[in-house]
Amino acid sequence: MQGEESSGKTSLLRLLDGTLVADGGSLQVAGVHWHQDPQRYRAQVFRTDPSSELPLQLTALQWLDEVRLRYPAFDAAGVAAWIERLSLREHQNKPMYMLSTGSRRKVWLVAAFASGAALTLLDQPFAALDQASIMAACDLLRDAARQGDRAWVIADYAAPAGLALAQTITLD
Repeated sequence: MQGEESSGKTSLLRLLDGTLVADGGSLQVAGVHWHQDPQRYRAQVFRTDPSSELPLQLTALQWLDEVRLRYPAFDAAGVAAWIERLSLREHQNKPMYMLSTGSRRKVWLVAAFASGAALTLLDQPFAALDQASIMAACDLLRDAARQGDRAWVIADYAAPAGLALAQTITLD
């Protein structure tokens, strides 16, 4: 999903994750309806939210452990590999307040990949990342696409170059 500033990208992601309630219609992910069981629905949907603050006193690993408790399909075994691929190993035990914006964004991405959520919503996932990290994130997204058991929605100003997408929606 692409669009200019204030085109509704984040609002649409918030509708999909259930934090913004729609006036009509229904949401269903992996057989779970939001209106019938919001808690189970939210356990099937992971959304990166660059506007929210990560708990600054926690280390990346401590925060990922908290995320694990909210997602039943969390892949704890894969966390180390995603940390390695996104070059976070040297930062994994530092408190969040010591991490750059880009490193915090990478922690969000590790959580997204590890969550095991049926629907993963990424809001501007490449902002504040260096080129090597963007390439690594795209490689991880390609790997996820090959598995085919999860749906991914990327919201950004433009579709990511070099990443095959099932569909591109432009919001005006």
